[in-house]
Amino acid sequence: MRGAPSTKPSGRFLLRIGPGLHGLLRKAAADLGISLNDYCSLKLAAPAGNLPALRQAAAVVARAAELFGDRLIGIAAYGSWARGEAAAGSDVDLLVVLEGDVRLTRRLYRRWDRVELRWNGREIEVHFAHLPDPDRPVAGLWAEVAMDGVVLFERELRLSARLVGVRRDIASGRLVRRLVHGQPYWTEVA
Repeated sequence: MRGAPSTKPSGRFLLRIGPGLHGLLRKAAADLGISLNDYCSLKLAAPAGNLPALRQAAAVVARAAELFGDRLIGIAAYGSWARGEAAAGSDVDLLVVLEGDVRLTRRLYRRWDRVELRWNGREIEVHFAHLPDPDRPVAGLWAEVAMDGVVLFERELRLSARLVGVRRDIASGRLVRRLVHGQPYWTEVA
């Protein structure tokens, strides 16, 4: 069309994000030895999947980045929502994994609760943890996350690597799921 303004995109845009999330993205790019711009381009080009869920995940990651900055290792959703079995009243369980020098106290939960976050109308149940030592048995929570967790964010693949180790323990029969009075639990087999 003659005389119409050019609609060709410039290839440039500005994205405004909080300093905590910016710091995490900058660190992740540096860990890979690429520019922040290249890192963000790779992330934005990744398959989108369920966009409403991704929007909720972004809000959760931004909140955790704001609170913990580079002390944040990763975040995984698990439980009925992650398995696709959530009922009308189900919440979304999140495991927020922090560096070992962050004390896991009630204060963390109070800080988290100062901002109300919901996941498509569902309550969010957050659980803070440190990465378990790979040479020691894991608690049931880690087995549950390893079986059906969805990693929403991580730095340096540390969370995924630990979950792979737990899945290997389950596959080898070293870690098994049992029932007592109808309640499941995980235990290490000697």
